[in-house]
Amino acid sequence: MDEEILRKAIVAQTAEDHVMLIVEAGDIYFEETLNLQLECRNILMIDHLWEFTSLARLDLNNNIIEKIEGLDRLIRLTWLNLSFNRIEKIEGLVSLRKLEVLNLSNNRISVIENMDTLEKLTHFLIANNLLGQLENVLYLRKFKNLFTVNLRGNPVSEEDDYKSSIAAYLPNLVCLDYRLLDEKTKNEASIKHRHVLDEVKQADEVKQSQEAEVKLHTDAFVELLNGSHLFQSMLKDNPEAETLHCVPEVAPLLQRYPVLSDFLIYCRGINDHLYSLTPTLTFEQQMVELCTQLLEIGLAEHKRRETEVNSFFSGQNETVTRYQREASQILTHFEQQHKGRIVELQQLSKKDLVMVKINHCKEETNQLCNSLLEQEHHLISQLEDSIKKLDINISDMIGNFIETAQGTYPFSFRTFVQCQDLENEYHEKVQVIAATREYVAEDNQDMPDLDEMLFVDKDTVMDALDNSHTNHLCKIKDRETQLITRADAWKVALVKGIHDKEVKQSSTRISDIYRHAAHYLEQLEGLSVKRFRPTV
Repeated sequence: MDEEILRKAIVAQTAEDHVMLIVEAGDIYFEETLNLQLECRNILMIDHLWEFTSLARLDLNNNIIEKIEGLDRLIRLTWLNLSFNRIEKIEGLVSLRKLEVLNLSNNRISVIENMDTLEKLTHFLIANNLLGQLENVLYLRKFKNLFTVNLRGNPVSEEDDYKSSIAAYLPNLVCLDYRLLDEKTKNEASIKHRHVLDEVKQADEVKQSQEAEVKLHTDAFVELLNGSHLFQSMLKDNPEAETLHCVPEVAPLLQRYPVLSDFLIYCRGINDHLYSLTPTLTFEQQMVELCTQLLEIGLAEHKRRETEVNSFFSGQNETVTRYQREASQILTHFEQQHKGRIVELQQLSKKDLVMVKINHCKEETNQLCNSLLEQEHHLISQLEDSIKKLDINISDMIGNFIETAQGTYPFSFRTFVQCQDLENEYHEKVQVIAATREYVAEDNQDMPDLDEMLFVDKDTVMDALDNSHTNHLCKIKDRETQLITRADAWKVALVKGIHDKEVKQSSTRISDIYRHAAHYLEQLEGLSVKRFRPTV
């Protein structure tokens, strides 16, 4: 696919009475093209479509395309026909949020996937492919607007009870394989498969609950802190660490650690007996407990921020509503007076007197404009003050939360600092073991599964241990940096978004003020011209 093919396609599909005009002018504007038909052209790869930003319908059927790609800029696309190609995987559709019709029939697709953003999809045609799992069709349950589905010619359509299962799984479906699904069929299907549907419904509810939880944690900047994710990330892609953990003397270090919370450390200074009563947890469990503390703090802080933001918007809406009500009252009062002035002017016959009255009306209109602009200025000042206050409050909240996570003041939970302390303590103990162990091949008979190349000599082990320790600390630091960066970015984006929106709305209100004033002035000018138009 190249520009020449695209130009020829546009010319070919243009109405005959316009073709010569386009060809002679030599101007073909890709960005203005709404429909593009490129079927039966032996196209191998989708390309050169980035300028077609207004394209609503694209037909690429009957080609030899193997991969769905090059469609990212076609955000207005509502119709996409890729039937009769050689596509094996559904992909490259993320940007097509307005897509309503998707035809992938007669390809080599075996899985329905990667269509999550196509929320407006109404027609999905995937006949004569390689779909073999009836359970995979459950993926289509998320498309609430789906009207028509065609699965004919797939192995799945040969299964017993195929029609009834689809009718049960997709209750909003109206047409299956180009045949209407009547209400009787749907009701019978729902009764027959009620047990399966109950399980599917429960699974959907669990999934929705999990997705809601992930979103909440992400909004609170504490995603993946509700388990051992941080601990496991330290060990991921670190085979030396896994090998070292198998050393008989090292393994117990992962199993038992005294729990030294800030409170217990403080109590230990008062009464050493309390320390002897301190429970023990594994290294991983302590990391999980620290992460859980930060998770709970993060969720509580998120709720506080949410309350602050909601309060701000509530106050802002109240302020704007009050302004709009007052402005409306002023305009209504002026409109009544203006109509009275117009009637009075129409009854006057002397030109000089009429012009004096018109000038007076113009002054009244200008005063109205100035009054509304002054009121708008007061409104802007109020809104800016509230935005500044929100910025200060949110900045304090974010700052305190970050300090809690970092441990930059004495009485914080010091989550990431304590995680680093745990890692440092573990590393020091492993160093002692590594320094005292004999590194002779025959001495490692009790570790038959360990990497012999790692345990060649002490220096090799110590280097591996140091690298592992550095990687672990980097993982902890990276998670800390991620939290700080995202929290700061959210705060900046929130305030900027609110400010930009207010500037835009203020500009609209000011334009409305001038538009009203111009309307009244035009009426007066029109009356003047009409009353005293010179005779010819």
